[in-house]
Amino acid sequence: MEESKPYKISKQVVLNAFKRVKANRGSAGIDGQDIKEFEEKLKENLYKIWNRMSSGCYFPPPVKLVEIPKKTGGKRGLGIPTVGDRVAQMVVKMYFEPKVEPLFHENSYGYRPNKSALDAIGQARKMCWKYDYVIEFDIKGLFDNIDHELLMRAVRKHVNEPWILMYIERWLKAPFINSEEEKIERNCGTPQGGVISPVLANLFLHYAFDTWMVRTNPEAPFERYADDAIIHCKTEAEAMEILARLNQRMKECKLELHPEKTKIIYCKDKEREKEYPVTEFDFLGYTYRKTFIKDRTGRLQFNFLPSVSKKSTKSFRDKIKAMRIHSFTGSKIEIIAEIINPTIRGWLNYFMKYNPSTVRYSIDCVNRRLVKWAMCKFKRFRGHKKRARDWLNKLAKREPRMFAHWALGMFP
Repeated sequence: MEESKPYKISKQVVLNAFKRVKANRGSAGIDGQDIKEFEEKLKENLYKIWNRMSSGCYFPPPVKLVEIPKKTGGKRGLGIPTVGDRVAQMVVKMYFEPKVEPLFHENSYGYRPNKSALDAIGQARKMCWKYDYVIEFDIKGLFDNIDHELLMRAVRKHVNEPWILMYIERWLKAPFINSEEEKIERNCGTPQGGVISPVLANLFLHYAFDTWMVRTNPEAPFERYADDAIIHCKTEAEAMEILARLNQRMKECKLELHPEKTKIIYCKDKEREKEYPVTEFDFLGYTYRKTFIKDRTGRLQFNFLPSVSKKSTKSFRDKIKAMRIHSFTGSKIEIIAEIINPTIRGWLNYFMKYNPSTVRYSIDCVNRRLVKWAMCKFKRFRGHKKRARDWLNKLAKREPRMFAHWALGMFP
């Protein structure tokens, strides 16, 4: 019976936690077990998790360390817990998150219910019209460097349940296993890839940055998405002063600002025309810069706006090229659409929100790949790029919903 256990954890919550983990998908941890295999003995596996957690004897297995390339170059470590451990983390998250979520600042957008990166981008756009300067800053390896003692101090402030505190501490200390099967002990950080990590990182930065900003720089609004944040300032002098204080604040919290990725930007547009070394910045995949665009009355003029960034464009084009569509010569075009539409649709949904006219250049890459596929598949088009494009163009006008971008009139 549940009542006989030292910690009261609902079996229903454990089941709901599994459903959320399943919906999030994800790959196998160090035990090699994926969600499908875990589900084969679902009742037994969930009972084991509930029994151990409610008895106080659940110990997380080591976390699989996978190194993935950064968009900016280099690599970052991603920690992949086992499926069972993700379920256990989700159980704690479902009890823990409602305690801290209401405290978080309205301009903290990352990994939060009913908030998104697009909300942060839209708010930043409005603030850039009102404030002349932006501080763009980057925290060096936030997820790898969060101080455990400071983090647990924040957790204890909002949590009374001993079992939640106990399991969070165990997850913070769970070692990594790298690709060489070596065990790496951990004394700081919370694994990027862990279910509980985003809410822990948000709580840490809530105190390290958000409440500090409100207390010490109430005149300077900000937007933060996890460790990606910008601050708006009226003058360059104010920006320099806040940046100096922010540098000191991060050191107090045992974090460090990235010197090359932290800078002050002047929001240059039709009315703000002074010369300044840096007049654009990237935030959540968009580049904010002086852009020539039609206003509401139809006049062309400069404005400071977000558009899809060069890095995001290159990443999308590389992804499309890596799919090697042209090699699927045995497939019908409907199959090609099934393969690539999820990628195109997700990308368009994100980058068509602001200044959508800049998206077409990226989508041209998809159309060129489709032309190449048609030339490889049909003998009559070999060596005849124009014929292949004309055929696809007619097909697009006849079946505009076949591809996500065709539905928006972005034909070959």
